[in-house]
Amino acid sequence: MDYKIDFIKNRKKFYYLSLTITVLGLIMLLVSSLNYGVDFRAGTSMDITVGQAVDKAKAEQVFKDAGVEPSVITIGGTAGDRISARFDNILPDATTKKVKDTFLAAFGDKVSQEINTVSPDMAIELRNKAMVAIAIASIAICIYVTIRFEWRFAVASIIAILHDAFVVISFFAIFRFEVNLPFMAAILTTIGYSINDKIVIFDRVRENLRFAKLKTSDDLSNLLNDSIWQTMARNINTVVTVLIAALCLLIFGSESIKLFALAKIIGLTSGAYSSICIAGPLYYFLKNKSIGSKKKVAA
Repeated sequence: MDYKIDFIKNRKKFYYLSLTITVLGLIMLLVSSLNYGVDFRAGTSMDITVGQAVDKAKAEQVFKDAGVEPSVITIGGTAGDRISARFDNILPDATTKKVKDTFLAAFGDKVSQEINTVSPDMAIELRNKAMVAIAIASIAICIYVTIRFEWRFAVASIIAILHDAFVVISFFAIFRFEVNLPFMAAILTTIGYSINDKIVIFDRVRENLRFAKLKTSDDLSNLLNDSIWQTMARNINTVVTVLIAALCLLIFGSESIKLFALAKIIGLTSGAYSSICIAGPLYYFLKNKSIGSKKKVAA
């Protein structure tokens, strides 16, 4: 049968593409690690609302007047009146009070300030718990797919969703985007959306297997390609719908959720790609071995 794209035949090209991204990400992780935000390393974050539009240069000058220099400053809020500052060290109470007094002097009595401080122990605990949460989610999904389908579907699914999670991590490592708690939430939701796409395809594969007589590798390849193309429209429509929402958050959302939206966009795109180009071919690799073993027994 002729296909617009034969996903099984071209599986090695998809493997090489995924391997390139993950290797680049792994190199960056080994060289410089992730760019952890204040949630995962000791430090202080300050969110200051000044009641009027302010530019970054003005905010930087006010911080200098207060005798501090944030590592990161972003301007957000619906009216551009919210300043988010991140410090790599824990600021004492006297310093935070001086910062507020300096902003009051510069912008008037409409200034309000929110401060979050993370100690070294708390940062390590948050990081470890986030990793445990991702591991538990992955294991639970693997168990569910094994019970619902079979172990080959489970192995292909878990490798593909771990691929999706690591693609997001790789992009954040390569481009040095900040990693914080919303980023971890994006990873977990990426895993959820990713497994949904794979379940849709594998459910169709299982239905087609009931009426198929797999005698050769080509029979299996054709069945998988048929299943992928039969579910293509549904998968694309689902992913595009969520991508539109994520793009709106990225474009119109506040600074605090832009990186969450970006991680979601990368994860959704990777999830759609891996469902079609990674999970199916991986199942082919595992299932094809059983077809080969049957031939040997018959001989």
